[in-house]
Amino acid sequence: MTEPNSLQHLIDANHAWAEQVARDRPGFFENLAHQQTPKYLWIGCSDSRVPANQVVALAPGEVFVHRNVANVVVHSDLNALSVIQYAVDFLKVEHIMVVGHYGCGGVLAALHGTRVGLADNWLRHVHDVKMRHRGRLMHLCRHEQEDALCEMNVIEQVGHIATSTVLQDAWARGQQVAVHGWCYGLKDGKVKDLGVTMTCREQVLEVYRAAIKRYPRRSDPLPTELVIDDLQDGD
Repeated sequence: MTEPNSLQHLIDANHAWAEQVARDRPGFFENLAHQQTPKYLWIGCSDSRVPANQVVALAPGEVFVHRNVANVVVHSDLNALSVIQYAVDFLKVEHIMVVGHYGCGGVLAALHGTRVGLADNWLRHVHDVKMRHRGRLMHLCRHEQEDALCEMNVIEQVGHIATSTVLQDAWARGQQVAVHGWCYGLKDGKVKDLGVTMTCREQVLEVYRAAIKRYPRRSDPLPTELVIDDLQDGD
């Protein structure tokens, strides 16, 4: 009988999977052990329901992955920036995908002011996105707010990556690398391209502004202080 604290069932599943792959693709693991040449860097949420390789049907070795709560990338996060720098400078990835997902617990907590603990400090970054674009967000009904903020958060992170020194330097030396923004649907398993792809430094501001403007402002006049704040975001 398996002991309650044993993970033997996972080890057994791993061995069965490895043996199946070896039968179907002879030499796969031997080749994989000697090289890592992914074309893609996936920056996604830690949510267990959004596994990078499975979502885009890529095998081990085909996608480099970084995940954190609410797929946030900020210029003070050396963890994320180190992953991006290694992927761009050493692995020479051609595409970076920021992949959020609808129903993201971190985004919803930031939107509704739900306390979750230590992660509240990390989620302040998402709260900042909410406040920056509240004129385009807060007039929506609840489920529309939730979906829109999940998308806006992705768009913001794409902008952060594109303005990082890593991407700016890569583009300056002529390296071909694009940054994309997607949002994944838990209910249907499909990704939505948010139309915020950036391929050079000259595109960043124009593409960012165009993506944000797809979320209309409320029709009624905003309070004066909100109008001033919203004008500062460059819309």
